[in-house]
Amino acid sequence: MLEQEVKELIIDVLQLEDIGAADIDSEAPLFVDGLGLDSIDALEIGVALQKRYGITLSAESDDTRRHFASVRALSALIEATRKK
Repeated sequence: MLEQEVKELIIDVLQLEDIGAADIDSEAPLFVDGLGLDSIDALEIGVALQKRYGITLSAESDDTRRHFASVRALSALIEATRKK
């Protein structure tokens, strides 16, 4: 499942050793309250998404902020990109 892939990518890229994919709620915020990620984490995840899925994101875009809202939102972006 794509959401599982995204969770594993986040864990691998950010080297989250104390957390498993099952610990990440697909709808929980990735930043602040949820996983508590920061802008550096977002950059690292963005690079990984570009390498793995060919997705290019703009740091200044409001759409990018929306896509990074949760694992589910990132998965939806990947799905939409695959269908193009």
